[in-house]
Amino acid sequence: MSIMHYAKSRYSTKVFDPSNKLSHEQIASIKELLRFSPSSVNSQPWHFIIAESPHAKQRIAKATQGRYAFNEAKVLNASHVLIFCTKTDIDDAYLQLLLENEARDGRFANDETKQGQQNGRSYFVNLHRDDLKDVHHWMEKQVYLNLGTVLLGASALGIDAVPMEGFDAEVLDEEFELKEKGYRSSVILPLGLRSAQDFNAKLPKSRHQESYLFSEF
Repeated sequence: MSIMHYAKSRYSTKVFDPSNKLSHEQIASIKELLRFSPSSVNSQPWHFIIAESPHAKQRIAKATQGRYAFNEAKVLNASHVLIFCTKTDIDDAYLQLLLENEARDGRFANDETKQGQQNGRSYFVNLHRDDLKDVHHWMEKQVYLNLGTVLLGASALGIDAVPMEGFDAEVLDEEFELKEKGYRSSVILPLGLRSAQDFNAKLPKSRHQESYLFSEF
């Protein structure tokens, strides 16, 4: 099937079937989608928590209480739940780690191209870190690029998903000690298979018309 089929057929799953579990192979593919997502200047400013056990999902569900209680069942009934975490800072040591990873993977023909990569990436990081002072916001944009990659990829793998911002980030960050590790939680993604009772599966998609969206010259 074409990529357009998966773009049009995927949707935000509202009810998961708790009896259906994703295979090891499916989760391995999700991991590869997470690893190979694009990011600005290959910054990869992310970390992912993958929860499979009931206990781990209960820990995540602590952040879906009170005004976020409508999301609790999605977390508990999904096969797996991902937490997309964004770095809180991007320092010189991390930039050096990226550079050495790229060198290991054979991206540089010589020292000159290696230094050029370091200079180019440092320019944009310093722009957001020191001049615009929006470095966390900029890094979180990269995390959402990753989210989009995984949503489309999950559809192609026959996996249902729903991205969720409706959770208490402070509770989740504390539960997994994310700030101490240099991260903040940005979005939760339950994964699994839809329930037959999921009303949203039967509804047509609604999107802007082409005439509203595009200006072509």
